[in-house]
Amino acid sequence: MGILALSADERIDNVRFDDDRLVVDLKDGRTIAVPLAWYPRLFTAKETQRNNWQISGAGYGIYWPEIDEDLSIEGLLRGAPAPKSAS
Repeated sequence: MGILALSADERIDNVRFDDDRLVVDLKDGRTIAVPLAWYPRLFTAKETQRNNWQISGAGYGIYWPEIDEDLSIEGLLRGAPAPKSAS
C-alpha cells in the first residue's frame, strides 16, 4: 500500500509582523517567518504602511502598495532575501 502525499495549499492566509520578522500564515497551516532586515523597504516602512498589504498573484504573493514592495510565497519558502541594489 502506497503513501499519498497531501497537496499543500501554499496560498496566503494572513500576514503580520513582530519586532524583527515578517510572519506569513499559509492556508495549509504552516507559518513562514523571515528576518525583516531581508526586505529593506519593509524594514524602513512605518507600521501603518506595513499593515497595508494585499494578497496578489491568486493568493501566492503579497503586495504593499504604499512602498511598492511585492513578495512571493515561492521566494519566502526558498528563504530568498531581496536582491541587493547596485549603489
